[in-house]
Amino acid sequence: MEWLIAAGWPAIVDFLAQDWLGKPVWAWTAFLAAVIALLAFDLGVLHRTPRAVSAHESLVMSVVYIGLGLTFGGFVWAQFGQTAGVDYLTAFVVEKTLAIDNVFVIALIFGYFAVPRELQHRVLFWGVLGVIVLRGIMIGAGAALVANFAWTLWIFAAFLIATGVKMLFMSEAPTDLSQNALLKFMRRRLRVTDSFHGQRFFVRLPDSTGRVVLHATPLFLALALIEFADLIFAVDSVPAIFAITSDPFVVYTSNIFAILGLRALFFALAAMIARFRYLKPALALVLIFIGGKVFAADLLGFDKVPPALSLGVTFALLGGGVLWSLWRSRGEGGAQAAPDAARERG
Repeated sequence: MEWLIAAGWPAIVDFLAQDWLGKPVWAWTAFLAAVIALLAFDLGVLHRTPRAVSAHESLVMSVVYIGLGLTFGGFVWAQFGQTAGVDYLTAFVVEKTLAIDNVFVIALIFGYFAVPRELQHRVLFWGVLGVIVLRGIMIGAGAALVANFAWTLWIFAAFLIATGVKMLFMSEAPTDLSQNALLKFMRRRLRVTDSFHGQRFFVRLPDSTGRVVLHATPLFLALALIEFADLIFAVDSVPAIFAITSDPFVVYTSNIFAILGLRALFFALAAMIARFRYLKPALALVLIFIGGKVFAADLLGFDKVPPALSLGVTFALLGGGVLWSLWRSRGEGGAQAAPDAARERG
């Protein structure tokens, strides 16, 4: 920031150097600038007009987003030390894996509403904007709780262990969206069109009396359900990341970079999600491990489990789940997680 001082703007330098939630303002500014630039490039250049995203493009963009997330992790490591860097990488991997369950739910929602492939990216794009805001609120609240009430981490840890045990033994989640409470509420409270109207979430149409009034389209209902699903998933993922590190900067940035790549990964992964059937038990063991190490650290009298050990165990469990899934499902076709044909919408 020497050039700002040379330009005669020491006040700006002082502001950027101020601490905010444990990290200088310039670090938060750099992160937000990177996210805004990525979203602007995505919407303004890559997807200026609606089009279907191919599996090949999805895989390429997924690699790019993962590379960007890891590059930012290198920035965190270089600027704030090895511990912060390893914590970021561990949190990024855990959040990325947790997001795979979200892919199944998104595919289910798109299948239920028969959202055309060329419109799916738009829903996911605006869904990510909602995630950025919702995760920020939840992480800010979690950081305040952890900072003021250290025992909150014990609650997070117990919740993660209970969630992991439940994931190991629970049956498949229900797939009948027609019984979803939020969907029923929106259908009662909103005027909803029977068909899509391009990329529009709302449209003005005549009602039964001839008045021109605002109607929601099925595209908006799909977006609302996706945002609600992410809120539910955040209840698992945010405590999981806080059990890895209580640094709000690492928690938030790892979350957002993992979620940014979810849009790109969706179009490739939705077609072969069934092949990763053993990833969920592996993820359950990761949650149990993350929660258990919080208790182990306190009971054994040391500050925390070494970040490198946490990362190694996380990689081993998740890698084992992926490899075992691919081995057991070898020779199977990539079944669609959700049908492309329209389901009855009731």
